[in-house]
Amino acid sequence: MATALISGLVKSGDPGLNIRVADPSKDARARLQSMFSVFTCGKAAQAAEGADVIVLAVKPQVVPEVLAALGGNVEPGQLILSIAAGTTINAISGRLTPGQAIIRSMPNTPALVGKGISVLCAGAHCRAHHREQAARVLRAAGEVIWLEDESLMDAVTAISGSGPAYFFLLAEALASAGVRLGLPQDVSRRLAEQTCAGAGAMISKSDADAAELRRRVTSPGGTTEAALAALTRGKFAELVFKAAAAAEKRGSELSQAMD
Repeated sequence: MATALISGLVKSGDPGLNIRVADPSKDARARLQSMFSVFTCGKAAQAAEGADVIVLAVKPQVVPEVLAALGGNVEPGQLILSIAAGTTINAISGRLTPGQAIIRSMPNTPALVGKGISVLCAGAHCRAHHREQAARVLRAAGEVIWLEDESLMDAVTAISGSGPAYFFLLAEALASAGVRLGLPQDVSRRLAEQTCAGAGAMISKSDADAAELRRRVTSPGGTTEAALAALTRGKFAELVFKAAAAAEKRGSELSQAMD
């Protein structure tokens, strides 16, 4: 995700951006320098010095270590923007000086192709300019939505954070179904993947919602209606809800463990 954000920011051509990246891996630093010509270093405090925004683009279990490494080097006016999954604002603020501006966000993997969506929630000490700084960073990867209730971030994770995996599973299932119906594997896979990609493009560009688009392609008595009837009998919508609820529950467990 960090690579996606850096790529989007570099491509934006914004002359006001000065990107510095800290990574303990020498190989990762060399790769980032080669790809984006950004300044890299091995110490978090060095990258954060004087920055307007400090982005925590790390695994959740690494957050305490990174915050400890930053130590007392975080200045009161700096914004902490976290994209660490399952890490609450409280978990971050408890390891920093009281009054620090913190914004929690949940981007998703389509950010890698500039088609992501990020949900943001601002801590109590954030001002309008902090919100704009965070949005400026995350717009490099796609759309930005704000939530005021942080408790809903686990639901966000269940829908948009984990959602791409559900979509990929659908593409897998469609390709497998095509093979079982007699199509060559390479043909079935291409049909499934391109159909999913095309449908995604349609819904992103249409003024109509998903339900309306579904109705438009469902002719009475036709093949699509027969397929949808089978999905309804199999309680497809309820199964998707159970999957999302399981993801939300796990997200809540991880958040509580971090706190």
